[in-house]
Amino acid sequence: MERIAIVGLGLIGGSLGLDLTRYGHPVVGIARRAETAEEALAMGAVTEAGTELALVTGADVVFICTPIDAVVATAAAIAPYLSTGAVMTDVASVKGELVPSLEALWPGFVGGHPMAGKAEAGLAVAEAGLFQGRPYVLTPTERTVPEALERVRAIAASLGANLCQCHPDQHDRAVAWISHLPVMVSSSLILACQGESDPAILALAQTLASSGFQDTSRVGGGVPELGTLMARHNRTALLDALTQYQHQLEQLKTLIATEDWDAVHTTLTHSQTARSVYLHHRQR
Repeated sequence: MERIAIVGLGLIGGSLGLDLTRYGHPVVGIARRAETAEEALAMGAVTEAGTELALVTGADVVFICTPIDAVVATAAAIAPYLSTGAVMTDVASVKGELVPSLEALWPGFVGGHPMAGKAEAGLAVAEAGLFQGRPYVLTPTERTVPEALERVRAIAASLGANLCQCHPDQHDRAVAWISHLPVMVSSSLILACQGESDPAILALAQTLASSGFQDTSRVGGGVPELGTLMARHNRTALLDALTQYQHQLEQLKTLIATEDWDAVHTTLTHSQTARSVYLHHRQR
């Protein structure tokens, strides 16, 4: 079994550890706080833990599971401790901005993004089997070492994830549509509702909110720091997606204003049909 190091013991790092220790890998976890390291040990997410980056020494594969804006600095800090054949990978939801810097820091780097988040964050909500049946994107480039790619691919496959491979820039454009845009749209929905000027109507709306509102507002109620990092580090692709979405809203607004109910029905029929294509891949 490969010795694995996980730097960053939040939801993703902790969930990775729970699976990998269960599969027999020795897993060392590194956290900013000693309390987190102790909690990870107690819950069985790691077999060894601490706060010193030097603990990555001797690891065959290192997962960097820090927030997006700390990934490159973390990679630079741990590189001196890694052996020549070690593989480094990350779990960040943005790749185009990070991958070139990480490849320059470590030749055995492979970009990765397991798409299995929650509204909550932190080690306390980590769970075994989190990646089962979920997409796990690998983003190799012409600089990626084939053996390193295969090792990360094998680990991701062992998690029961649905593997996907694409270029870092393709990844960022795609996740802008199906991950980052929904956060901004969902947040805007919540704040638009909050803009109701009549307190009685607002209270009634909050009382009546049911599954439809819960579904469409869920990601907008997620961790603000993560949404901010998405916007900051995938700015260009997200702005393009927001512009297209705004255009779609304006079209629908015009159809309703002009009472073109046939066109409204056609629009909703198209969206009903298209939605199944996005869900199909999650159900396989």
